[in-house]
Amino acid sequence: MSVARPPALSLRRLRKTFGAVVAVDDVSLDAAPGEFLSLLGPSGCGKSTILRMVAGLVEPDGGQVVLAGEDITRVPVHRRNLGLVFQSYALFPHMTVFENVAFGLRRRGVGETALRPRVERMLDLVRLGPLGARHPHELSGGQQQRVALARALVTEPRVLLLDEPLSNLDALLRDEMRVELKRLQESLGTTMIFVTHDQAEALMLSDRVAVVDQGRVEQVGRPEEVYRSPATPFVARFLGRANFLAGVVAERDGGEVVVAFDGGLTVRAASREGLAQGQRVQAAVRPESIRLVPAGGGTSLPNRFPATVVFHAFAGQAHHYVVQLDDGREIEVVAPGAEFPVARGAKVQVEWAPEDVILLPGGEA
Repeated sequence: MSVARPPALSLRRLRKTFGAVVAVDDVSLDAAPGEFLSLLGPSGCGKSTILRMVAGLVEPDGGQVVLAGEDITRVPVHRRNLGLVFQSYALFPHMTVFENVAFGLRRRGVGETALRPRVERMLDLVRLGPLGARHPHELSGGQQQRVALARALVTEPRVLLLDEPLSNLDALLRDEMRVELKRLQESLGTTMIFVTHDQAEALMLSDRVAVVDQGRVEQVGRPEEVYRSPATPFVARFLGRANFLAGVVAERDGGEVVVAFDGGLTVRAASREGLAQGQRVQAAVRPESIRLVPAGGGTSLPNRFPATVVFHAFAGQAHHYVVQLDDGREIEVVAPGAEFPVARGAKVQVEWAPEDVILLPGGEA
């Protein structure tokens, strides 16, 4: 009989206040061995404070930090065997790339015979093998970030903590480094806790995402789960765009419900547990889930409405539209960029499937 491995990292009811401000409020969270877990939320939500409590840089007011079964809540930073990578790469400018990466190993007393192959292997993993003799000022921003990653990983930390490590890079470098970071994580099998406010970054990199707001974890799940089945209106809004309509559950029909809105508009949606007839809900539909088709065309989808295009913008990979329904409501639609654009003023139909409607309790959008 196999024995379940303990979590690589467990946070148990962590709490931190700064004066009257509650920065972290009763946060409990586990990260499995080898997992890439992102803490995602807006600025000031408490995600970096959580990370700094794990690192030992901030002392919690309550709760525990447990690393591979060991309570390290009061253990000094240098004894936690955690890797740290922050927004500022904090490379030593007078040291070569090789010496920067070797720094942590030297502090641990690793001899030259064992040190050199470990550093060279790590530089190869981050694709900086030929650049070991250069200094940080001779590198691009992306290369400097790779040095910071290599320096943190070469000591073989039990968990690597990353606090907005890609935010200082331009868009193209950031996209490149996302791929590099995920490739590294999968190659090494290192547990990584990644703090970011960038939704696309979290969805792309993570095995699971913990969405944080006002010091609390709103939802934890796989990227597809938190995006397609958000637990709260905040999660639905923060993770991508959505069209919100407030209404009432008018009737239940098997596995679907009919939601009625002011003005007579009704939408069919896949039901979710706990919804009762007469209950106020928010119906959210992602713009990319909506199909825009010529007037009189389309399929037999039950949610199909005539509309007029009132705005169009081309963004390369996608067309962004705002269309106005006959009752005056405006909704956003995103279509693939490879499609021919639809001109402003065109009469169209918009349609979406019941399973594309996200139902959330409550009537306020």
